[in-house]
Amino acid sequence: MRNIYAVILGILLLNTSNSLAQPTVKEAPKGFDQPTAGIATGKLDSISYTSKTVGTVRKALVYTPPGYSKRKKYPVLYLLHGIGGDEKEWLRGGRPQVILDNLYAAGKLKPMLVVMPNGRAMKDDRPVGNVFSPEKVAAFANFEQDLLTDLIPYIEKKYPVLTNRENRAVAGLSMGGGQSLNFGLGNLDKFAWVGGFSSAPNTKMPEQLVPDPAKAKKQLKLLWISCGDQDGLVPISQRTHDYLYEHNVPHVYYLEAGGHDFKVWKNGLYMFSQFLFKPVDTAALPTYTVLGAPAATNVRNAKYPQILPDNRAVFRLKAPGVQQAQLDLGRKYEMVKDSSGTWTVTTDTLSRGLHYYSLVLDGLPVADPASDTFYGMGRMASGIEIPGRGTSFYALRDVPHGEMRMKRFFSKVTNSWRQFYVYTPPGYDANPATKYPVLYLLHGGGEDETGWAKQGKTDLILDNLIADKKAKPMLVVMLDGNMGGPGGLAGFGEQTLKRFEDELRQTVLPVVESSYRVAAGANNRALAGLSMGGLQTLYAGIKNTDMFQYLGVFSSGFFANNPQLSDPQYAFMKANASTINSNLKQLWLSMGGPEDIAYANNKVMRAKMDELGIKYVYSEYPGGHTWPVWRHDLYLFAQKLF
Repeated sequence: MRNIYAVILGILLLNTSNSLAQPTVKEAPKGFDQPTAGIATGKLDSISYTSKTVGTVRKALVYTPPGYSKRKKYPVLYLLHGIGGDEKEWLRGGRPQVILDNLYAAGKLKPMLVVMPNGRAMKDDRPVGNVFSPEKVAAFANFEQDLLTDLIPYIEKKYPVLTNRENRAVAGLSMGGGQSLNFGLGNLDKFAWVGGFSSAPNTKMPEQLVPDPAKAKKQLKLLWISCGDQDGLVPISQRTHDYLYEHNVPHVYYLEAGGHDFKVWKNGLYMFSQFLFKPVDTAALPTYTVLGAPAATNVRNAKYPQILPDNRAVFRLKAPGVQQAQLDLGRKYEMVKDSSGTWTVTTDTLSRGLHYYSLVLDGLPVADPASDTFYGMGRMASGIEIPGRGTSFYALRDVPHGEMRMKRFFSKVTNSWRQFYVYTPPGYDANPATKYPVLYLLHGGGEDETGWAKQGKTDLILDNLIADKKAKPMLVVMLDGNMGGPGGLAGFGEQTLKRFEDELRQTVLPVVESSYRVAAGANNRALAGLSMGGLQTLYAGIKNTDMFQYLGVFSSGFFANNPQLSDPQYAFMKANASTINSNLKQLWLSMGGPEDIAYANNKVMRAKMDELGIKYVYSEYPGGHTWPVWRHDLYLFAQKLF
């Protein structure tokens, strides 16, 4: 007898433990929406309530859980339908009572009431005629008042429910998903649990949804955003996720295979409901997804590579004839082949910014046909952009945009045809009398003139700065700093640097100033570069302060272990310190923190400049020797110019 009691007690404890835990599966199992024989079931009731908001009596459905008792008090989930539905849409297409009954039988849910209202708050709330007509769309927004002042008070009067915000949730599909995000996030004093499944275009912009991220982070118990990967409304969910990620608001961003349909919405209910009214491990929330979002660097319509919410990346390639496949992302990952000949690998969490990579197929490094390519590593390579916080300064915004142009020219220094890219600010063509200052911008080793044009996001950074009136309108000329000659460290020698200086002075400046409307004088010229381009800036800029009054040196410095190159430069600084200091309005040195590979060289150089009395400004931004650092450098440096 004792053994029987022990078994029963163990089952009860197991069910209790399960009901208080976050889900361990990431997707509903087969049969989750099919009735199970022999289990306890909940009950569905149809209710009518007086709506002062609409001026009529309105209907809703209420699901009460198995074992429901009026002597207990329950939390409540308000579950909303789409634009073409009514209070019965979930019942017709989603079988929520079956899904919930099965979850209760498995001990995975906290007992709750589920209220399914009609979200079209108007006197004739039937889904007839043109459901997209303005008055019917407006009725969905009007439902916020009906929900808060009529329906919720009715439920809390007629049913034994807990009435604090911590025990109230709202979620919905499509139009109802937008309502849920709008109403839930707009009334955090009323709702602590908010879910949007395939949220529709009625969803407010993220800045309106969450104007105070710190407050939302503090008050929300769970924010759930999900969508099918083939749903045309994915951008609505993506933009909300991007904003929440940028502002560090914990949430689930759940993507799965599917379109705008009940397959996706049923799975959304299955997953979301298991979190409700339990302790939440926010650190684990980024792991709750089936699929990732296609990387911004993918070619058109390519599904892979995908980026998961925790910034792991999934790479996939169909190559049935290949015997071994690896992903070379700085470190090599072994890919796994399935029965269809498709190779897949999921990386560790990747740092923000652009990562060059190759696929190594039977030992041969190749570019990924699904990804954009970039000239980096001294060759064309695939690249994947990993999102990061603090990157809004180069987001694509609804502001006036400049243009990226390309100019070919013949260089007598290299005796060859060369090219550079030019950013012209908004209004350049519309204001033919205006002349502009110029920033000459240099890439790093292994890259070329496309580096700042593509990897560097130069146009977006300048567009946003100019729109925000943080920088003066300017031209940005992005040069090819590769001057031929030996590669590696030998390529940084005096001869190669002098060759660059000659081309800059003798060819580039005359071409720019004869081809574009440029303001004359050193006070209207700046020179900046990263890594190798930083050395070129130091070499050509310090020697020509009569031509450039602004110098920016990003992640660079004269080599501490190469006195043959460095000593003559310091000798020039010593002899011309007064002129350098009086001519330069800004000598701006920046590093990507101690992890930057040029950090030690720059530190030694700064000490030498201090000794020589050369004035400079120093800035540090964590991130190492990477594009996120250099984009941020440009963002700061451009604000100091002209």
